[in-house]
Amino acid sequence: MDASWEEFGWERIGHGVGRRRLPGWDATVALVVGADGALLFDTGSTLREGAEVRAQAEALLGRRVTHVALSHPHFDHVLGTAAFSGVQVYGAAGLAEFLRKDGAAELRASAVRHGVAERDAAEAVDALVVPGHPVRGEWTVGLGGGREVVLAELGPAHSGHDLVAVVPGSPGSPAVVLCGDLVEESGEPQAGEDAHPSRWPGALDRLLALGGEDAVYVPGHGAVVDAAFVREQRGRLAGRSGVS
Repeated sequence: MDASWEEFGWERIGHGVGRRRLPGWDATVALVVGADGALLFDTGSTLREGAEVRAQAEALLGRRVTHVALSHPHFDHVLGTAAFSGVQVYGAAGLAEFLRKDGAAELRASAVRHGVAERDAAEAVDALVVPGHPVRGEWTVGLGGGREVVLAELGPAHSGHDLVAVVPGSPGSPAVVLCGDLVEESGEPQAGEDAHPSRWPGALDRLLALGGEDAVYVPGHGAVVDAAFVREQRGRLAGRSGVS
């Protein structure tokens, strides 16, 4: 299967792990594949984009995605979730409550402000799926055949509800860390109104502790990076917020 990632427009990151950089905002969606299940990390910016990702994943795997993990509540990462029916959805603790209360309206406004058509934004928000599995601390998801994904709650930092996914390494294949927007390579890390700048450097310290020095780090936007890049970005964020 690994030889087929590129045929579907995806980038192979490790054994049974690949990602796609979506057009528009260069947001990453990533897929982790086990013998019995497959976990998708983030779902795109609209229902149409989510459906396209679903079709590609099903063509690549020959079966359905079974789990979805949402990195944080920004429109370009979560509004495609309703395209994946019947999946188990994970998010940082408090994310479901946020989306049910104020988050849906904020997502819609942000999507339109960034160029999503009003109709597409409204459709995605009306169908919004909230996580049924809140992650407090860490949660290990088994996908079969010995494949596990460790979901870790690291926020608030980039947003109020940040979640990362760590795919442990194996002989000849390093660990893969799906960072969400805690790490960005294609531009400076973006800090919106929901960011917690003083806590962001500490979140990256925990991220590095989870992944280790030899892991592959996959940003929410941009090219794959290494631990040195994450550490350097952590230093810049600390300088901006006055945190040591």
